[in-house]
Amino acid sequence: MDGSAPTSLTDALNKEFEGAHAGVTVKYEIQKWNGIQDKLTTALASNNPPDVIELGNTQTAKFASEETLLDLSGDVSSLNGDQWLSGLKDSLTWDGKQYAMPFYAANRTVLYRTDLFQAAGITAAPTSRDEWLAAIEKLKAANASDPEFQALYLPGQSWYSLLSFIWDEGGDVAKSQGSAWTGSLNTAEAKAGLEFYKKLAEAGSKAPKDTDEATPQQAEVYGKGKVAMFIGLPWEVGTAAKADPTLKDKTGAFAIPSKTAGKTAPVFLGGSNVAIPQGSKNQDLAKEYLKLLSSKKYQDLLAEGGSVPGTSKDTAKLATTPVGKALAASAPNGKVTPTTPAWAAVESGQNPLKDMLTAYLTGAKSIDQATGDANAALSKTLGG
Repeated sequence: MDGSAPTSLTDALNKEFEGAHAGVTVKYEIQKWNGIQDKLTTALASNNPPDVIELGNTQTAKFASEETLLDLSGDVSSLNGDQWLSGLKDSLTWDGKQYAMPFYAANRTVLYRTDLFQAAGITAAPTSRDEWLAAIEKLKAANASDPEFQALYLPGQSWYSLLSFIWDEGGDVAKSQGSAWTGSLNTAEAKAGLEFYKKLAEAGSKAPKDTDEATPQQAEVYGKGKVAMFIGLPWEVGTAAKADPTLKDKTGAFAIPSKTAGKTAPVFLGGSNVAIPQGSKNQDLAKEYLKLLSSKKYQDLLAEGGSVPGTSKDTAKLATTPVGKALAASAPNGKVTPTTPAWAAVESGQNPLKDMLTAYLTGAKSIDQATGDANAALSKTLGG
């Protein structure tokens, strides 16, 4: 996919693979994420599908359930299985079988202005929720003369951030009984996560309560120089730096803090898996390709490119930048959304987590009403 792997990796990988397999030519195509689910559906239904595909980790269950991916259960050990990123493992399986290999992951960290922290007298990055809230108060005090200043930009519908707070409380968005999923947003733990989200937003943010991090793009808001922190992905530093190139060297990062001091909160692991279509005419070669990709050599190249490697626990190459260090610290505590084909409809439809956040943050509903309604809607979408 576009942006998934640096060309230094793909060029070297394809060259080495072709050199090891006489007469074989790798036809490597880069696709755009927009519309990829429909494109994959068409490709996998054809008589001549690709031999290896990349797909989002929340999409794997859908295609596995449709029996369009090859069962790789017997190949895990040869694909460096003991080094797989634990947080992605659930996204690779369906009905007890292995249908994909983890490619890479990226998770959210707190990106912040080092110069503003220094000016506010904050000498170390927060390592607990309490320290995070204290930093917000110091930043507000140091910038009290600027009515546009925001210590933390946190839009009302940033549900990926909410997941961290719910998981940190010991809750989850849904639970499974066999293959059936039902919502669990109305539990005490989920409510506690939602309450902390509100506390954080009210303490430091002036962001809209009825939009997510893409409306407007939060990195662009940060790039205007009036925001000290936001919860974002690694590439968003580059987006912000387009407006202000100095931000590249003035942006630090720390893992989303846990309510337990010294620990990091669980984070949603976004990213990709790689799989072999069931209809591939070159399945043995495709397995050899995945085997080469899973090797430490190419996982190190992924890490150097700023991604959390999927089949190597060695993140030394990643931890060479502030953002990379924060990623390396938080990725082992990563999790994914429910591994059910129905989850795609949650994200692409009327997302009940977004509705819940806006209703509670604006005061339109009490926490019991907001979580109860969202839980019912989520359970209906998941088929529970």
